[in-house]
Amino acid sequence: MSDDIDRKIIHALQIDGRASFRAIAAILGISPQTVNRRYADLRTTASLRVLGRTYPHAVGEEEWFLRVRCALGATEEVAHALARHEETVWAHVTSGGTEIVCTTRNAEGGEPLLLRNLPKTPRVTSLTAHCLLHTYFGGPQSPLDKVGPLTPQQIAELTLPGHTADSPQLTPVDHALLHVLHTDGRASTKELAHAAGCSPSTAQRRVAELRRRGVLYFDLDFDPQVFHRPRAAMLWLSVAPAALDEAGTTLAGHQQVSFAASTTGPTNLYAAVNCADSRELNTYLTGPIAALPGVAQVESAPVTRTLKRAGRCLRPGSP
Repeated sequence: MSDDIDRKIIHALQIDGRASFRAIAAILGISPQTVNRRYADLRTTASLRVLGRTYPHAVGEEEWFLRVRCALGATEEVAHALARHEETVWAHVTSGGTEIVCTTRNAEGGEPLLLRNLPKTPRVTSLTAHCLLHTYFGGPQSPLDKVGPLTPQQIAELTLPGHTADSPQLTPVDHALLHVLHTDGRASTKELAHAAGCSPSTAQRRVAELRRRGVLYFDLDFDPQVFHRPRAAMLWLSVAPAALDEAGTTLAGHQQVSFAASTTGPTNLYAAVNCADSRELNTYLTGPIAALPGVAQVESAPVTRTLKRAGRCLRPGSP
């Protein structure tokens, strides 16, 4: 299990996924070699990955949540097929193996390809789909004072200036850079330049520009056991429209929440949460969740297994 130094390195990478090991070491008061070694160990033990992600609106995309139920014995096969699909970003088996929940990204205003194909699959017995409208917590919207053990001063030293909202027209070089960063957010400038067919200085400049112009951000994917919260669950809340923004903002501040967003559909607020165990989950549901304004109904589903996380299919047995 990771220690405080590991958690500080993870927190630093959540703030700036491409921060140099030397910069992180200077802020933490340890050697760059220690940061390098700890990072390599975390990649193995906690499945730690820095991933370059694009803001959906900046590239003309939107996100959907799909909930799929299958005929008896078909969940495993359908879940793996969904995980392999190029539109799928996350794929989970929930509720003791009785349901599949996945998120997809597709062209804004268009119908997800999965919505056209899944209903034709004989083994799928029910399907619901809800479009993500606004993210309260997760990815670039994560409040940095909540996610780890760094001090406010250390956070400030790692925090980059805010970006503009005028997304540029992407070039072939930009697309090539984004393709590499989607798999490895810490790919070297030399690797990026080779993939994009440009000079290292151009690759470095374009990455900085994509970040500054609100196209690219860096997300961190890791095993939640690092923070001693292995019990994952999904929540769907029905909230009165007048209270939705207040409830979403409050939810974003909860330590248990790793993602929160408003969606279309009868359950208009979604959250992914992590707790230490089922007892802590029960305490969270009957305490902070029950106290949210305007909540009329809450549905919860413990995650049994994750097959795809942040666009990456997981190997059997991986964290």
